[in-house]
Amino acid sequence: QVQLVESGGGSVQIGGSLKLSCVVSGYSGYRNAMAWIRQAPEKEREVVAALYHRNGNSFYADSVRCRFAISQDSTKNTVYLQMNSLKPEDTAVYYCAATLRGTWNRPGDWGDWGQGTQVTVSS
Repeated sequence: QVQLVESGGGSVQIGGSLKLSCVVSGYSGYRNAMAWIRQAPEKEREVVAALYHRNGNSFYADSVRCRFAISQDSTKNTVYLQMNSLKPEDTAVYYCAATLRGTWNRPGDWGDWGQGTQVTVSS
């Protein structure tokens, strides 16, 4: 059974930084890609970043491009999301996801999810 466990969320001031981590375990099949997906209150889920394992290509939502960076440490089975220049609109629950079955920026195309970690950005 696949397990994705996020950590690193918390409260931060506007303009601050946070680094989220996601440890993946129990994976018996090929894991083609990983992503970070967020959901803010009363808003739709948004894939903010995705990373393809085969070629290392990464993709970002327009809302976070040039501020967020997704990376991985294969030796630790861990995926990271470095978040810089945080804004109040970045406040959301952030989920780690794996197993892409379609298009990277469609939340419903990701098959495995973690439990989420809260990120709150305020003044």
